Amino acid sequence: MRIVEAQREVRTRYVGGFYGQLVSGGLWLASAALAQWSTPRAAITTLVAGGCVIFPLTELLVRMAGARASLSGSNALRHLGMQVAFVLPLSMPLLVPVAVFRLTWFYPGLMILVGAHYVPFAFLYGMPMFLALAALLVGGGVAIALAWPGSFSPGAWYTGVVLLAFAFLGRAIANREYRAADAEAARRA
Repeated sequence: MRIVEAQREVRTRYVGGFYGQLVSGGLWLASAALAQWSTPRAAITTLVAGGCVIFPLTELLVRMAGARASLSGSNALRHLGMQVAFVLPLSMPLLVPVAVFRLTWFYPGLMILVGAHYVPFAFLYGMPMFLALAALLVGGGVAIALAWPGSFSPGAWYTGVVLLAFAFLGRAIANREYRAADAEAARRA
């Protein structure tokens, strides 16, 4: 299987990242609500613990939508997604000294890590939109840390909204590709 075909299979199975971004965006918004109306501990615990179930929930939604159980064995990218996913939890210990130094930098710090983790998704999916998502999260994390150094929740709200917007953008891109492929197949028939 060529790389372009492998990327197409990833885009197709994961609907342009729709389900993963949907789960992630919902989790960030739940954490934002807790940050706003509960305690930082509850907000952080929800986001970190919830982060452990993003992939299983994404897989559940993908399968409920009727996708096959996994990428094909000939897909050279089938292990890249998991490797990319492990970058985030392995880099999260950096947030401990950041949050100890200034708790309000927890979300901006995590935004930068999450944004950096999305860069390889551009290759995995063959979708440059993930570079834009990475830039918005990294740039947003820096801007929020500098503009609102005393506020805890703005980064969580921002990230939740951005992730949800990119969920629907990814789905729209994938659906447009499906429709174009269907039209081409119908034209050839």
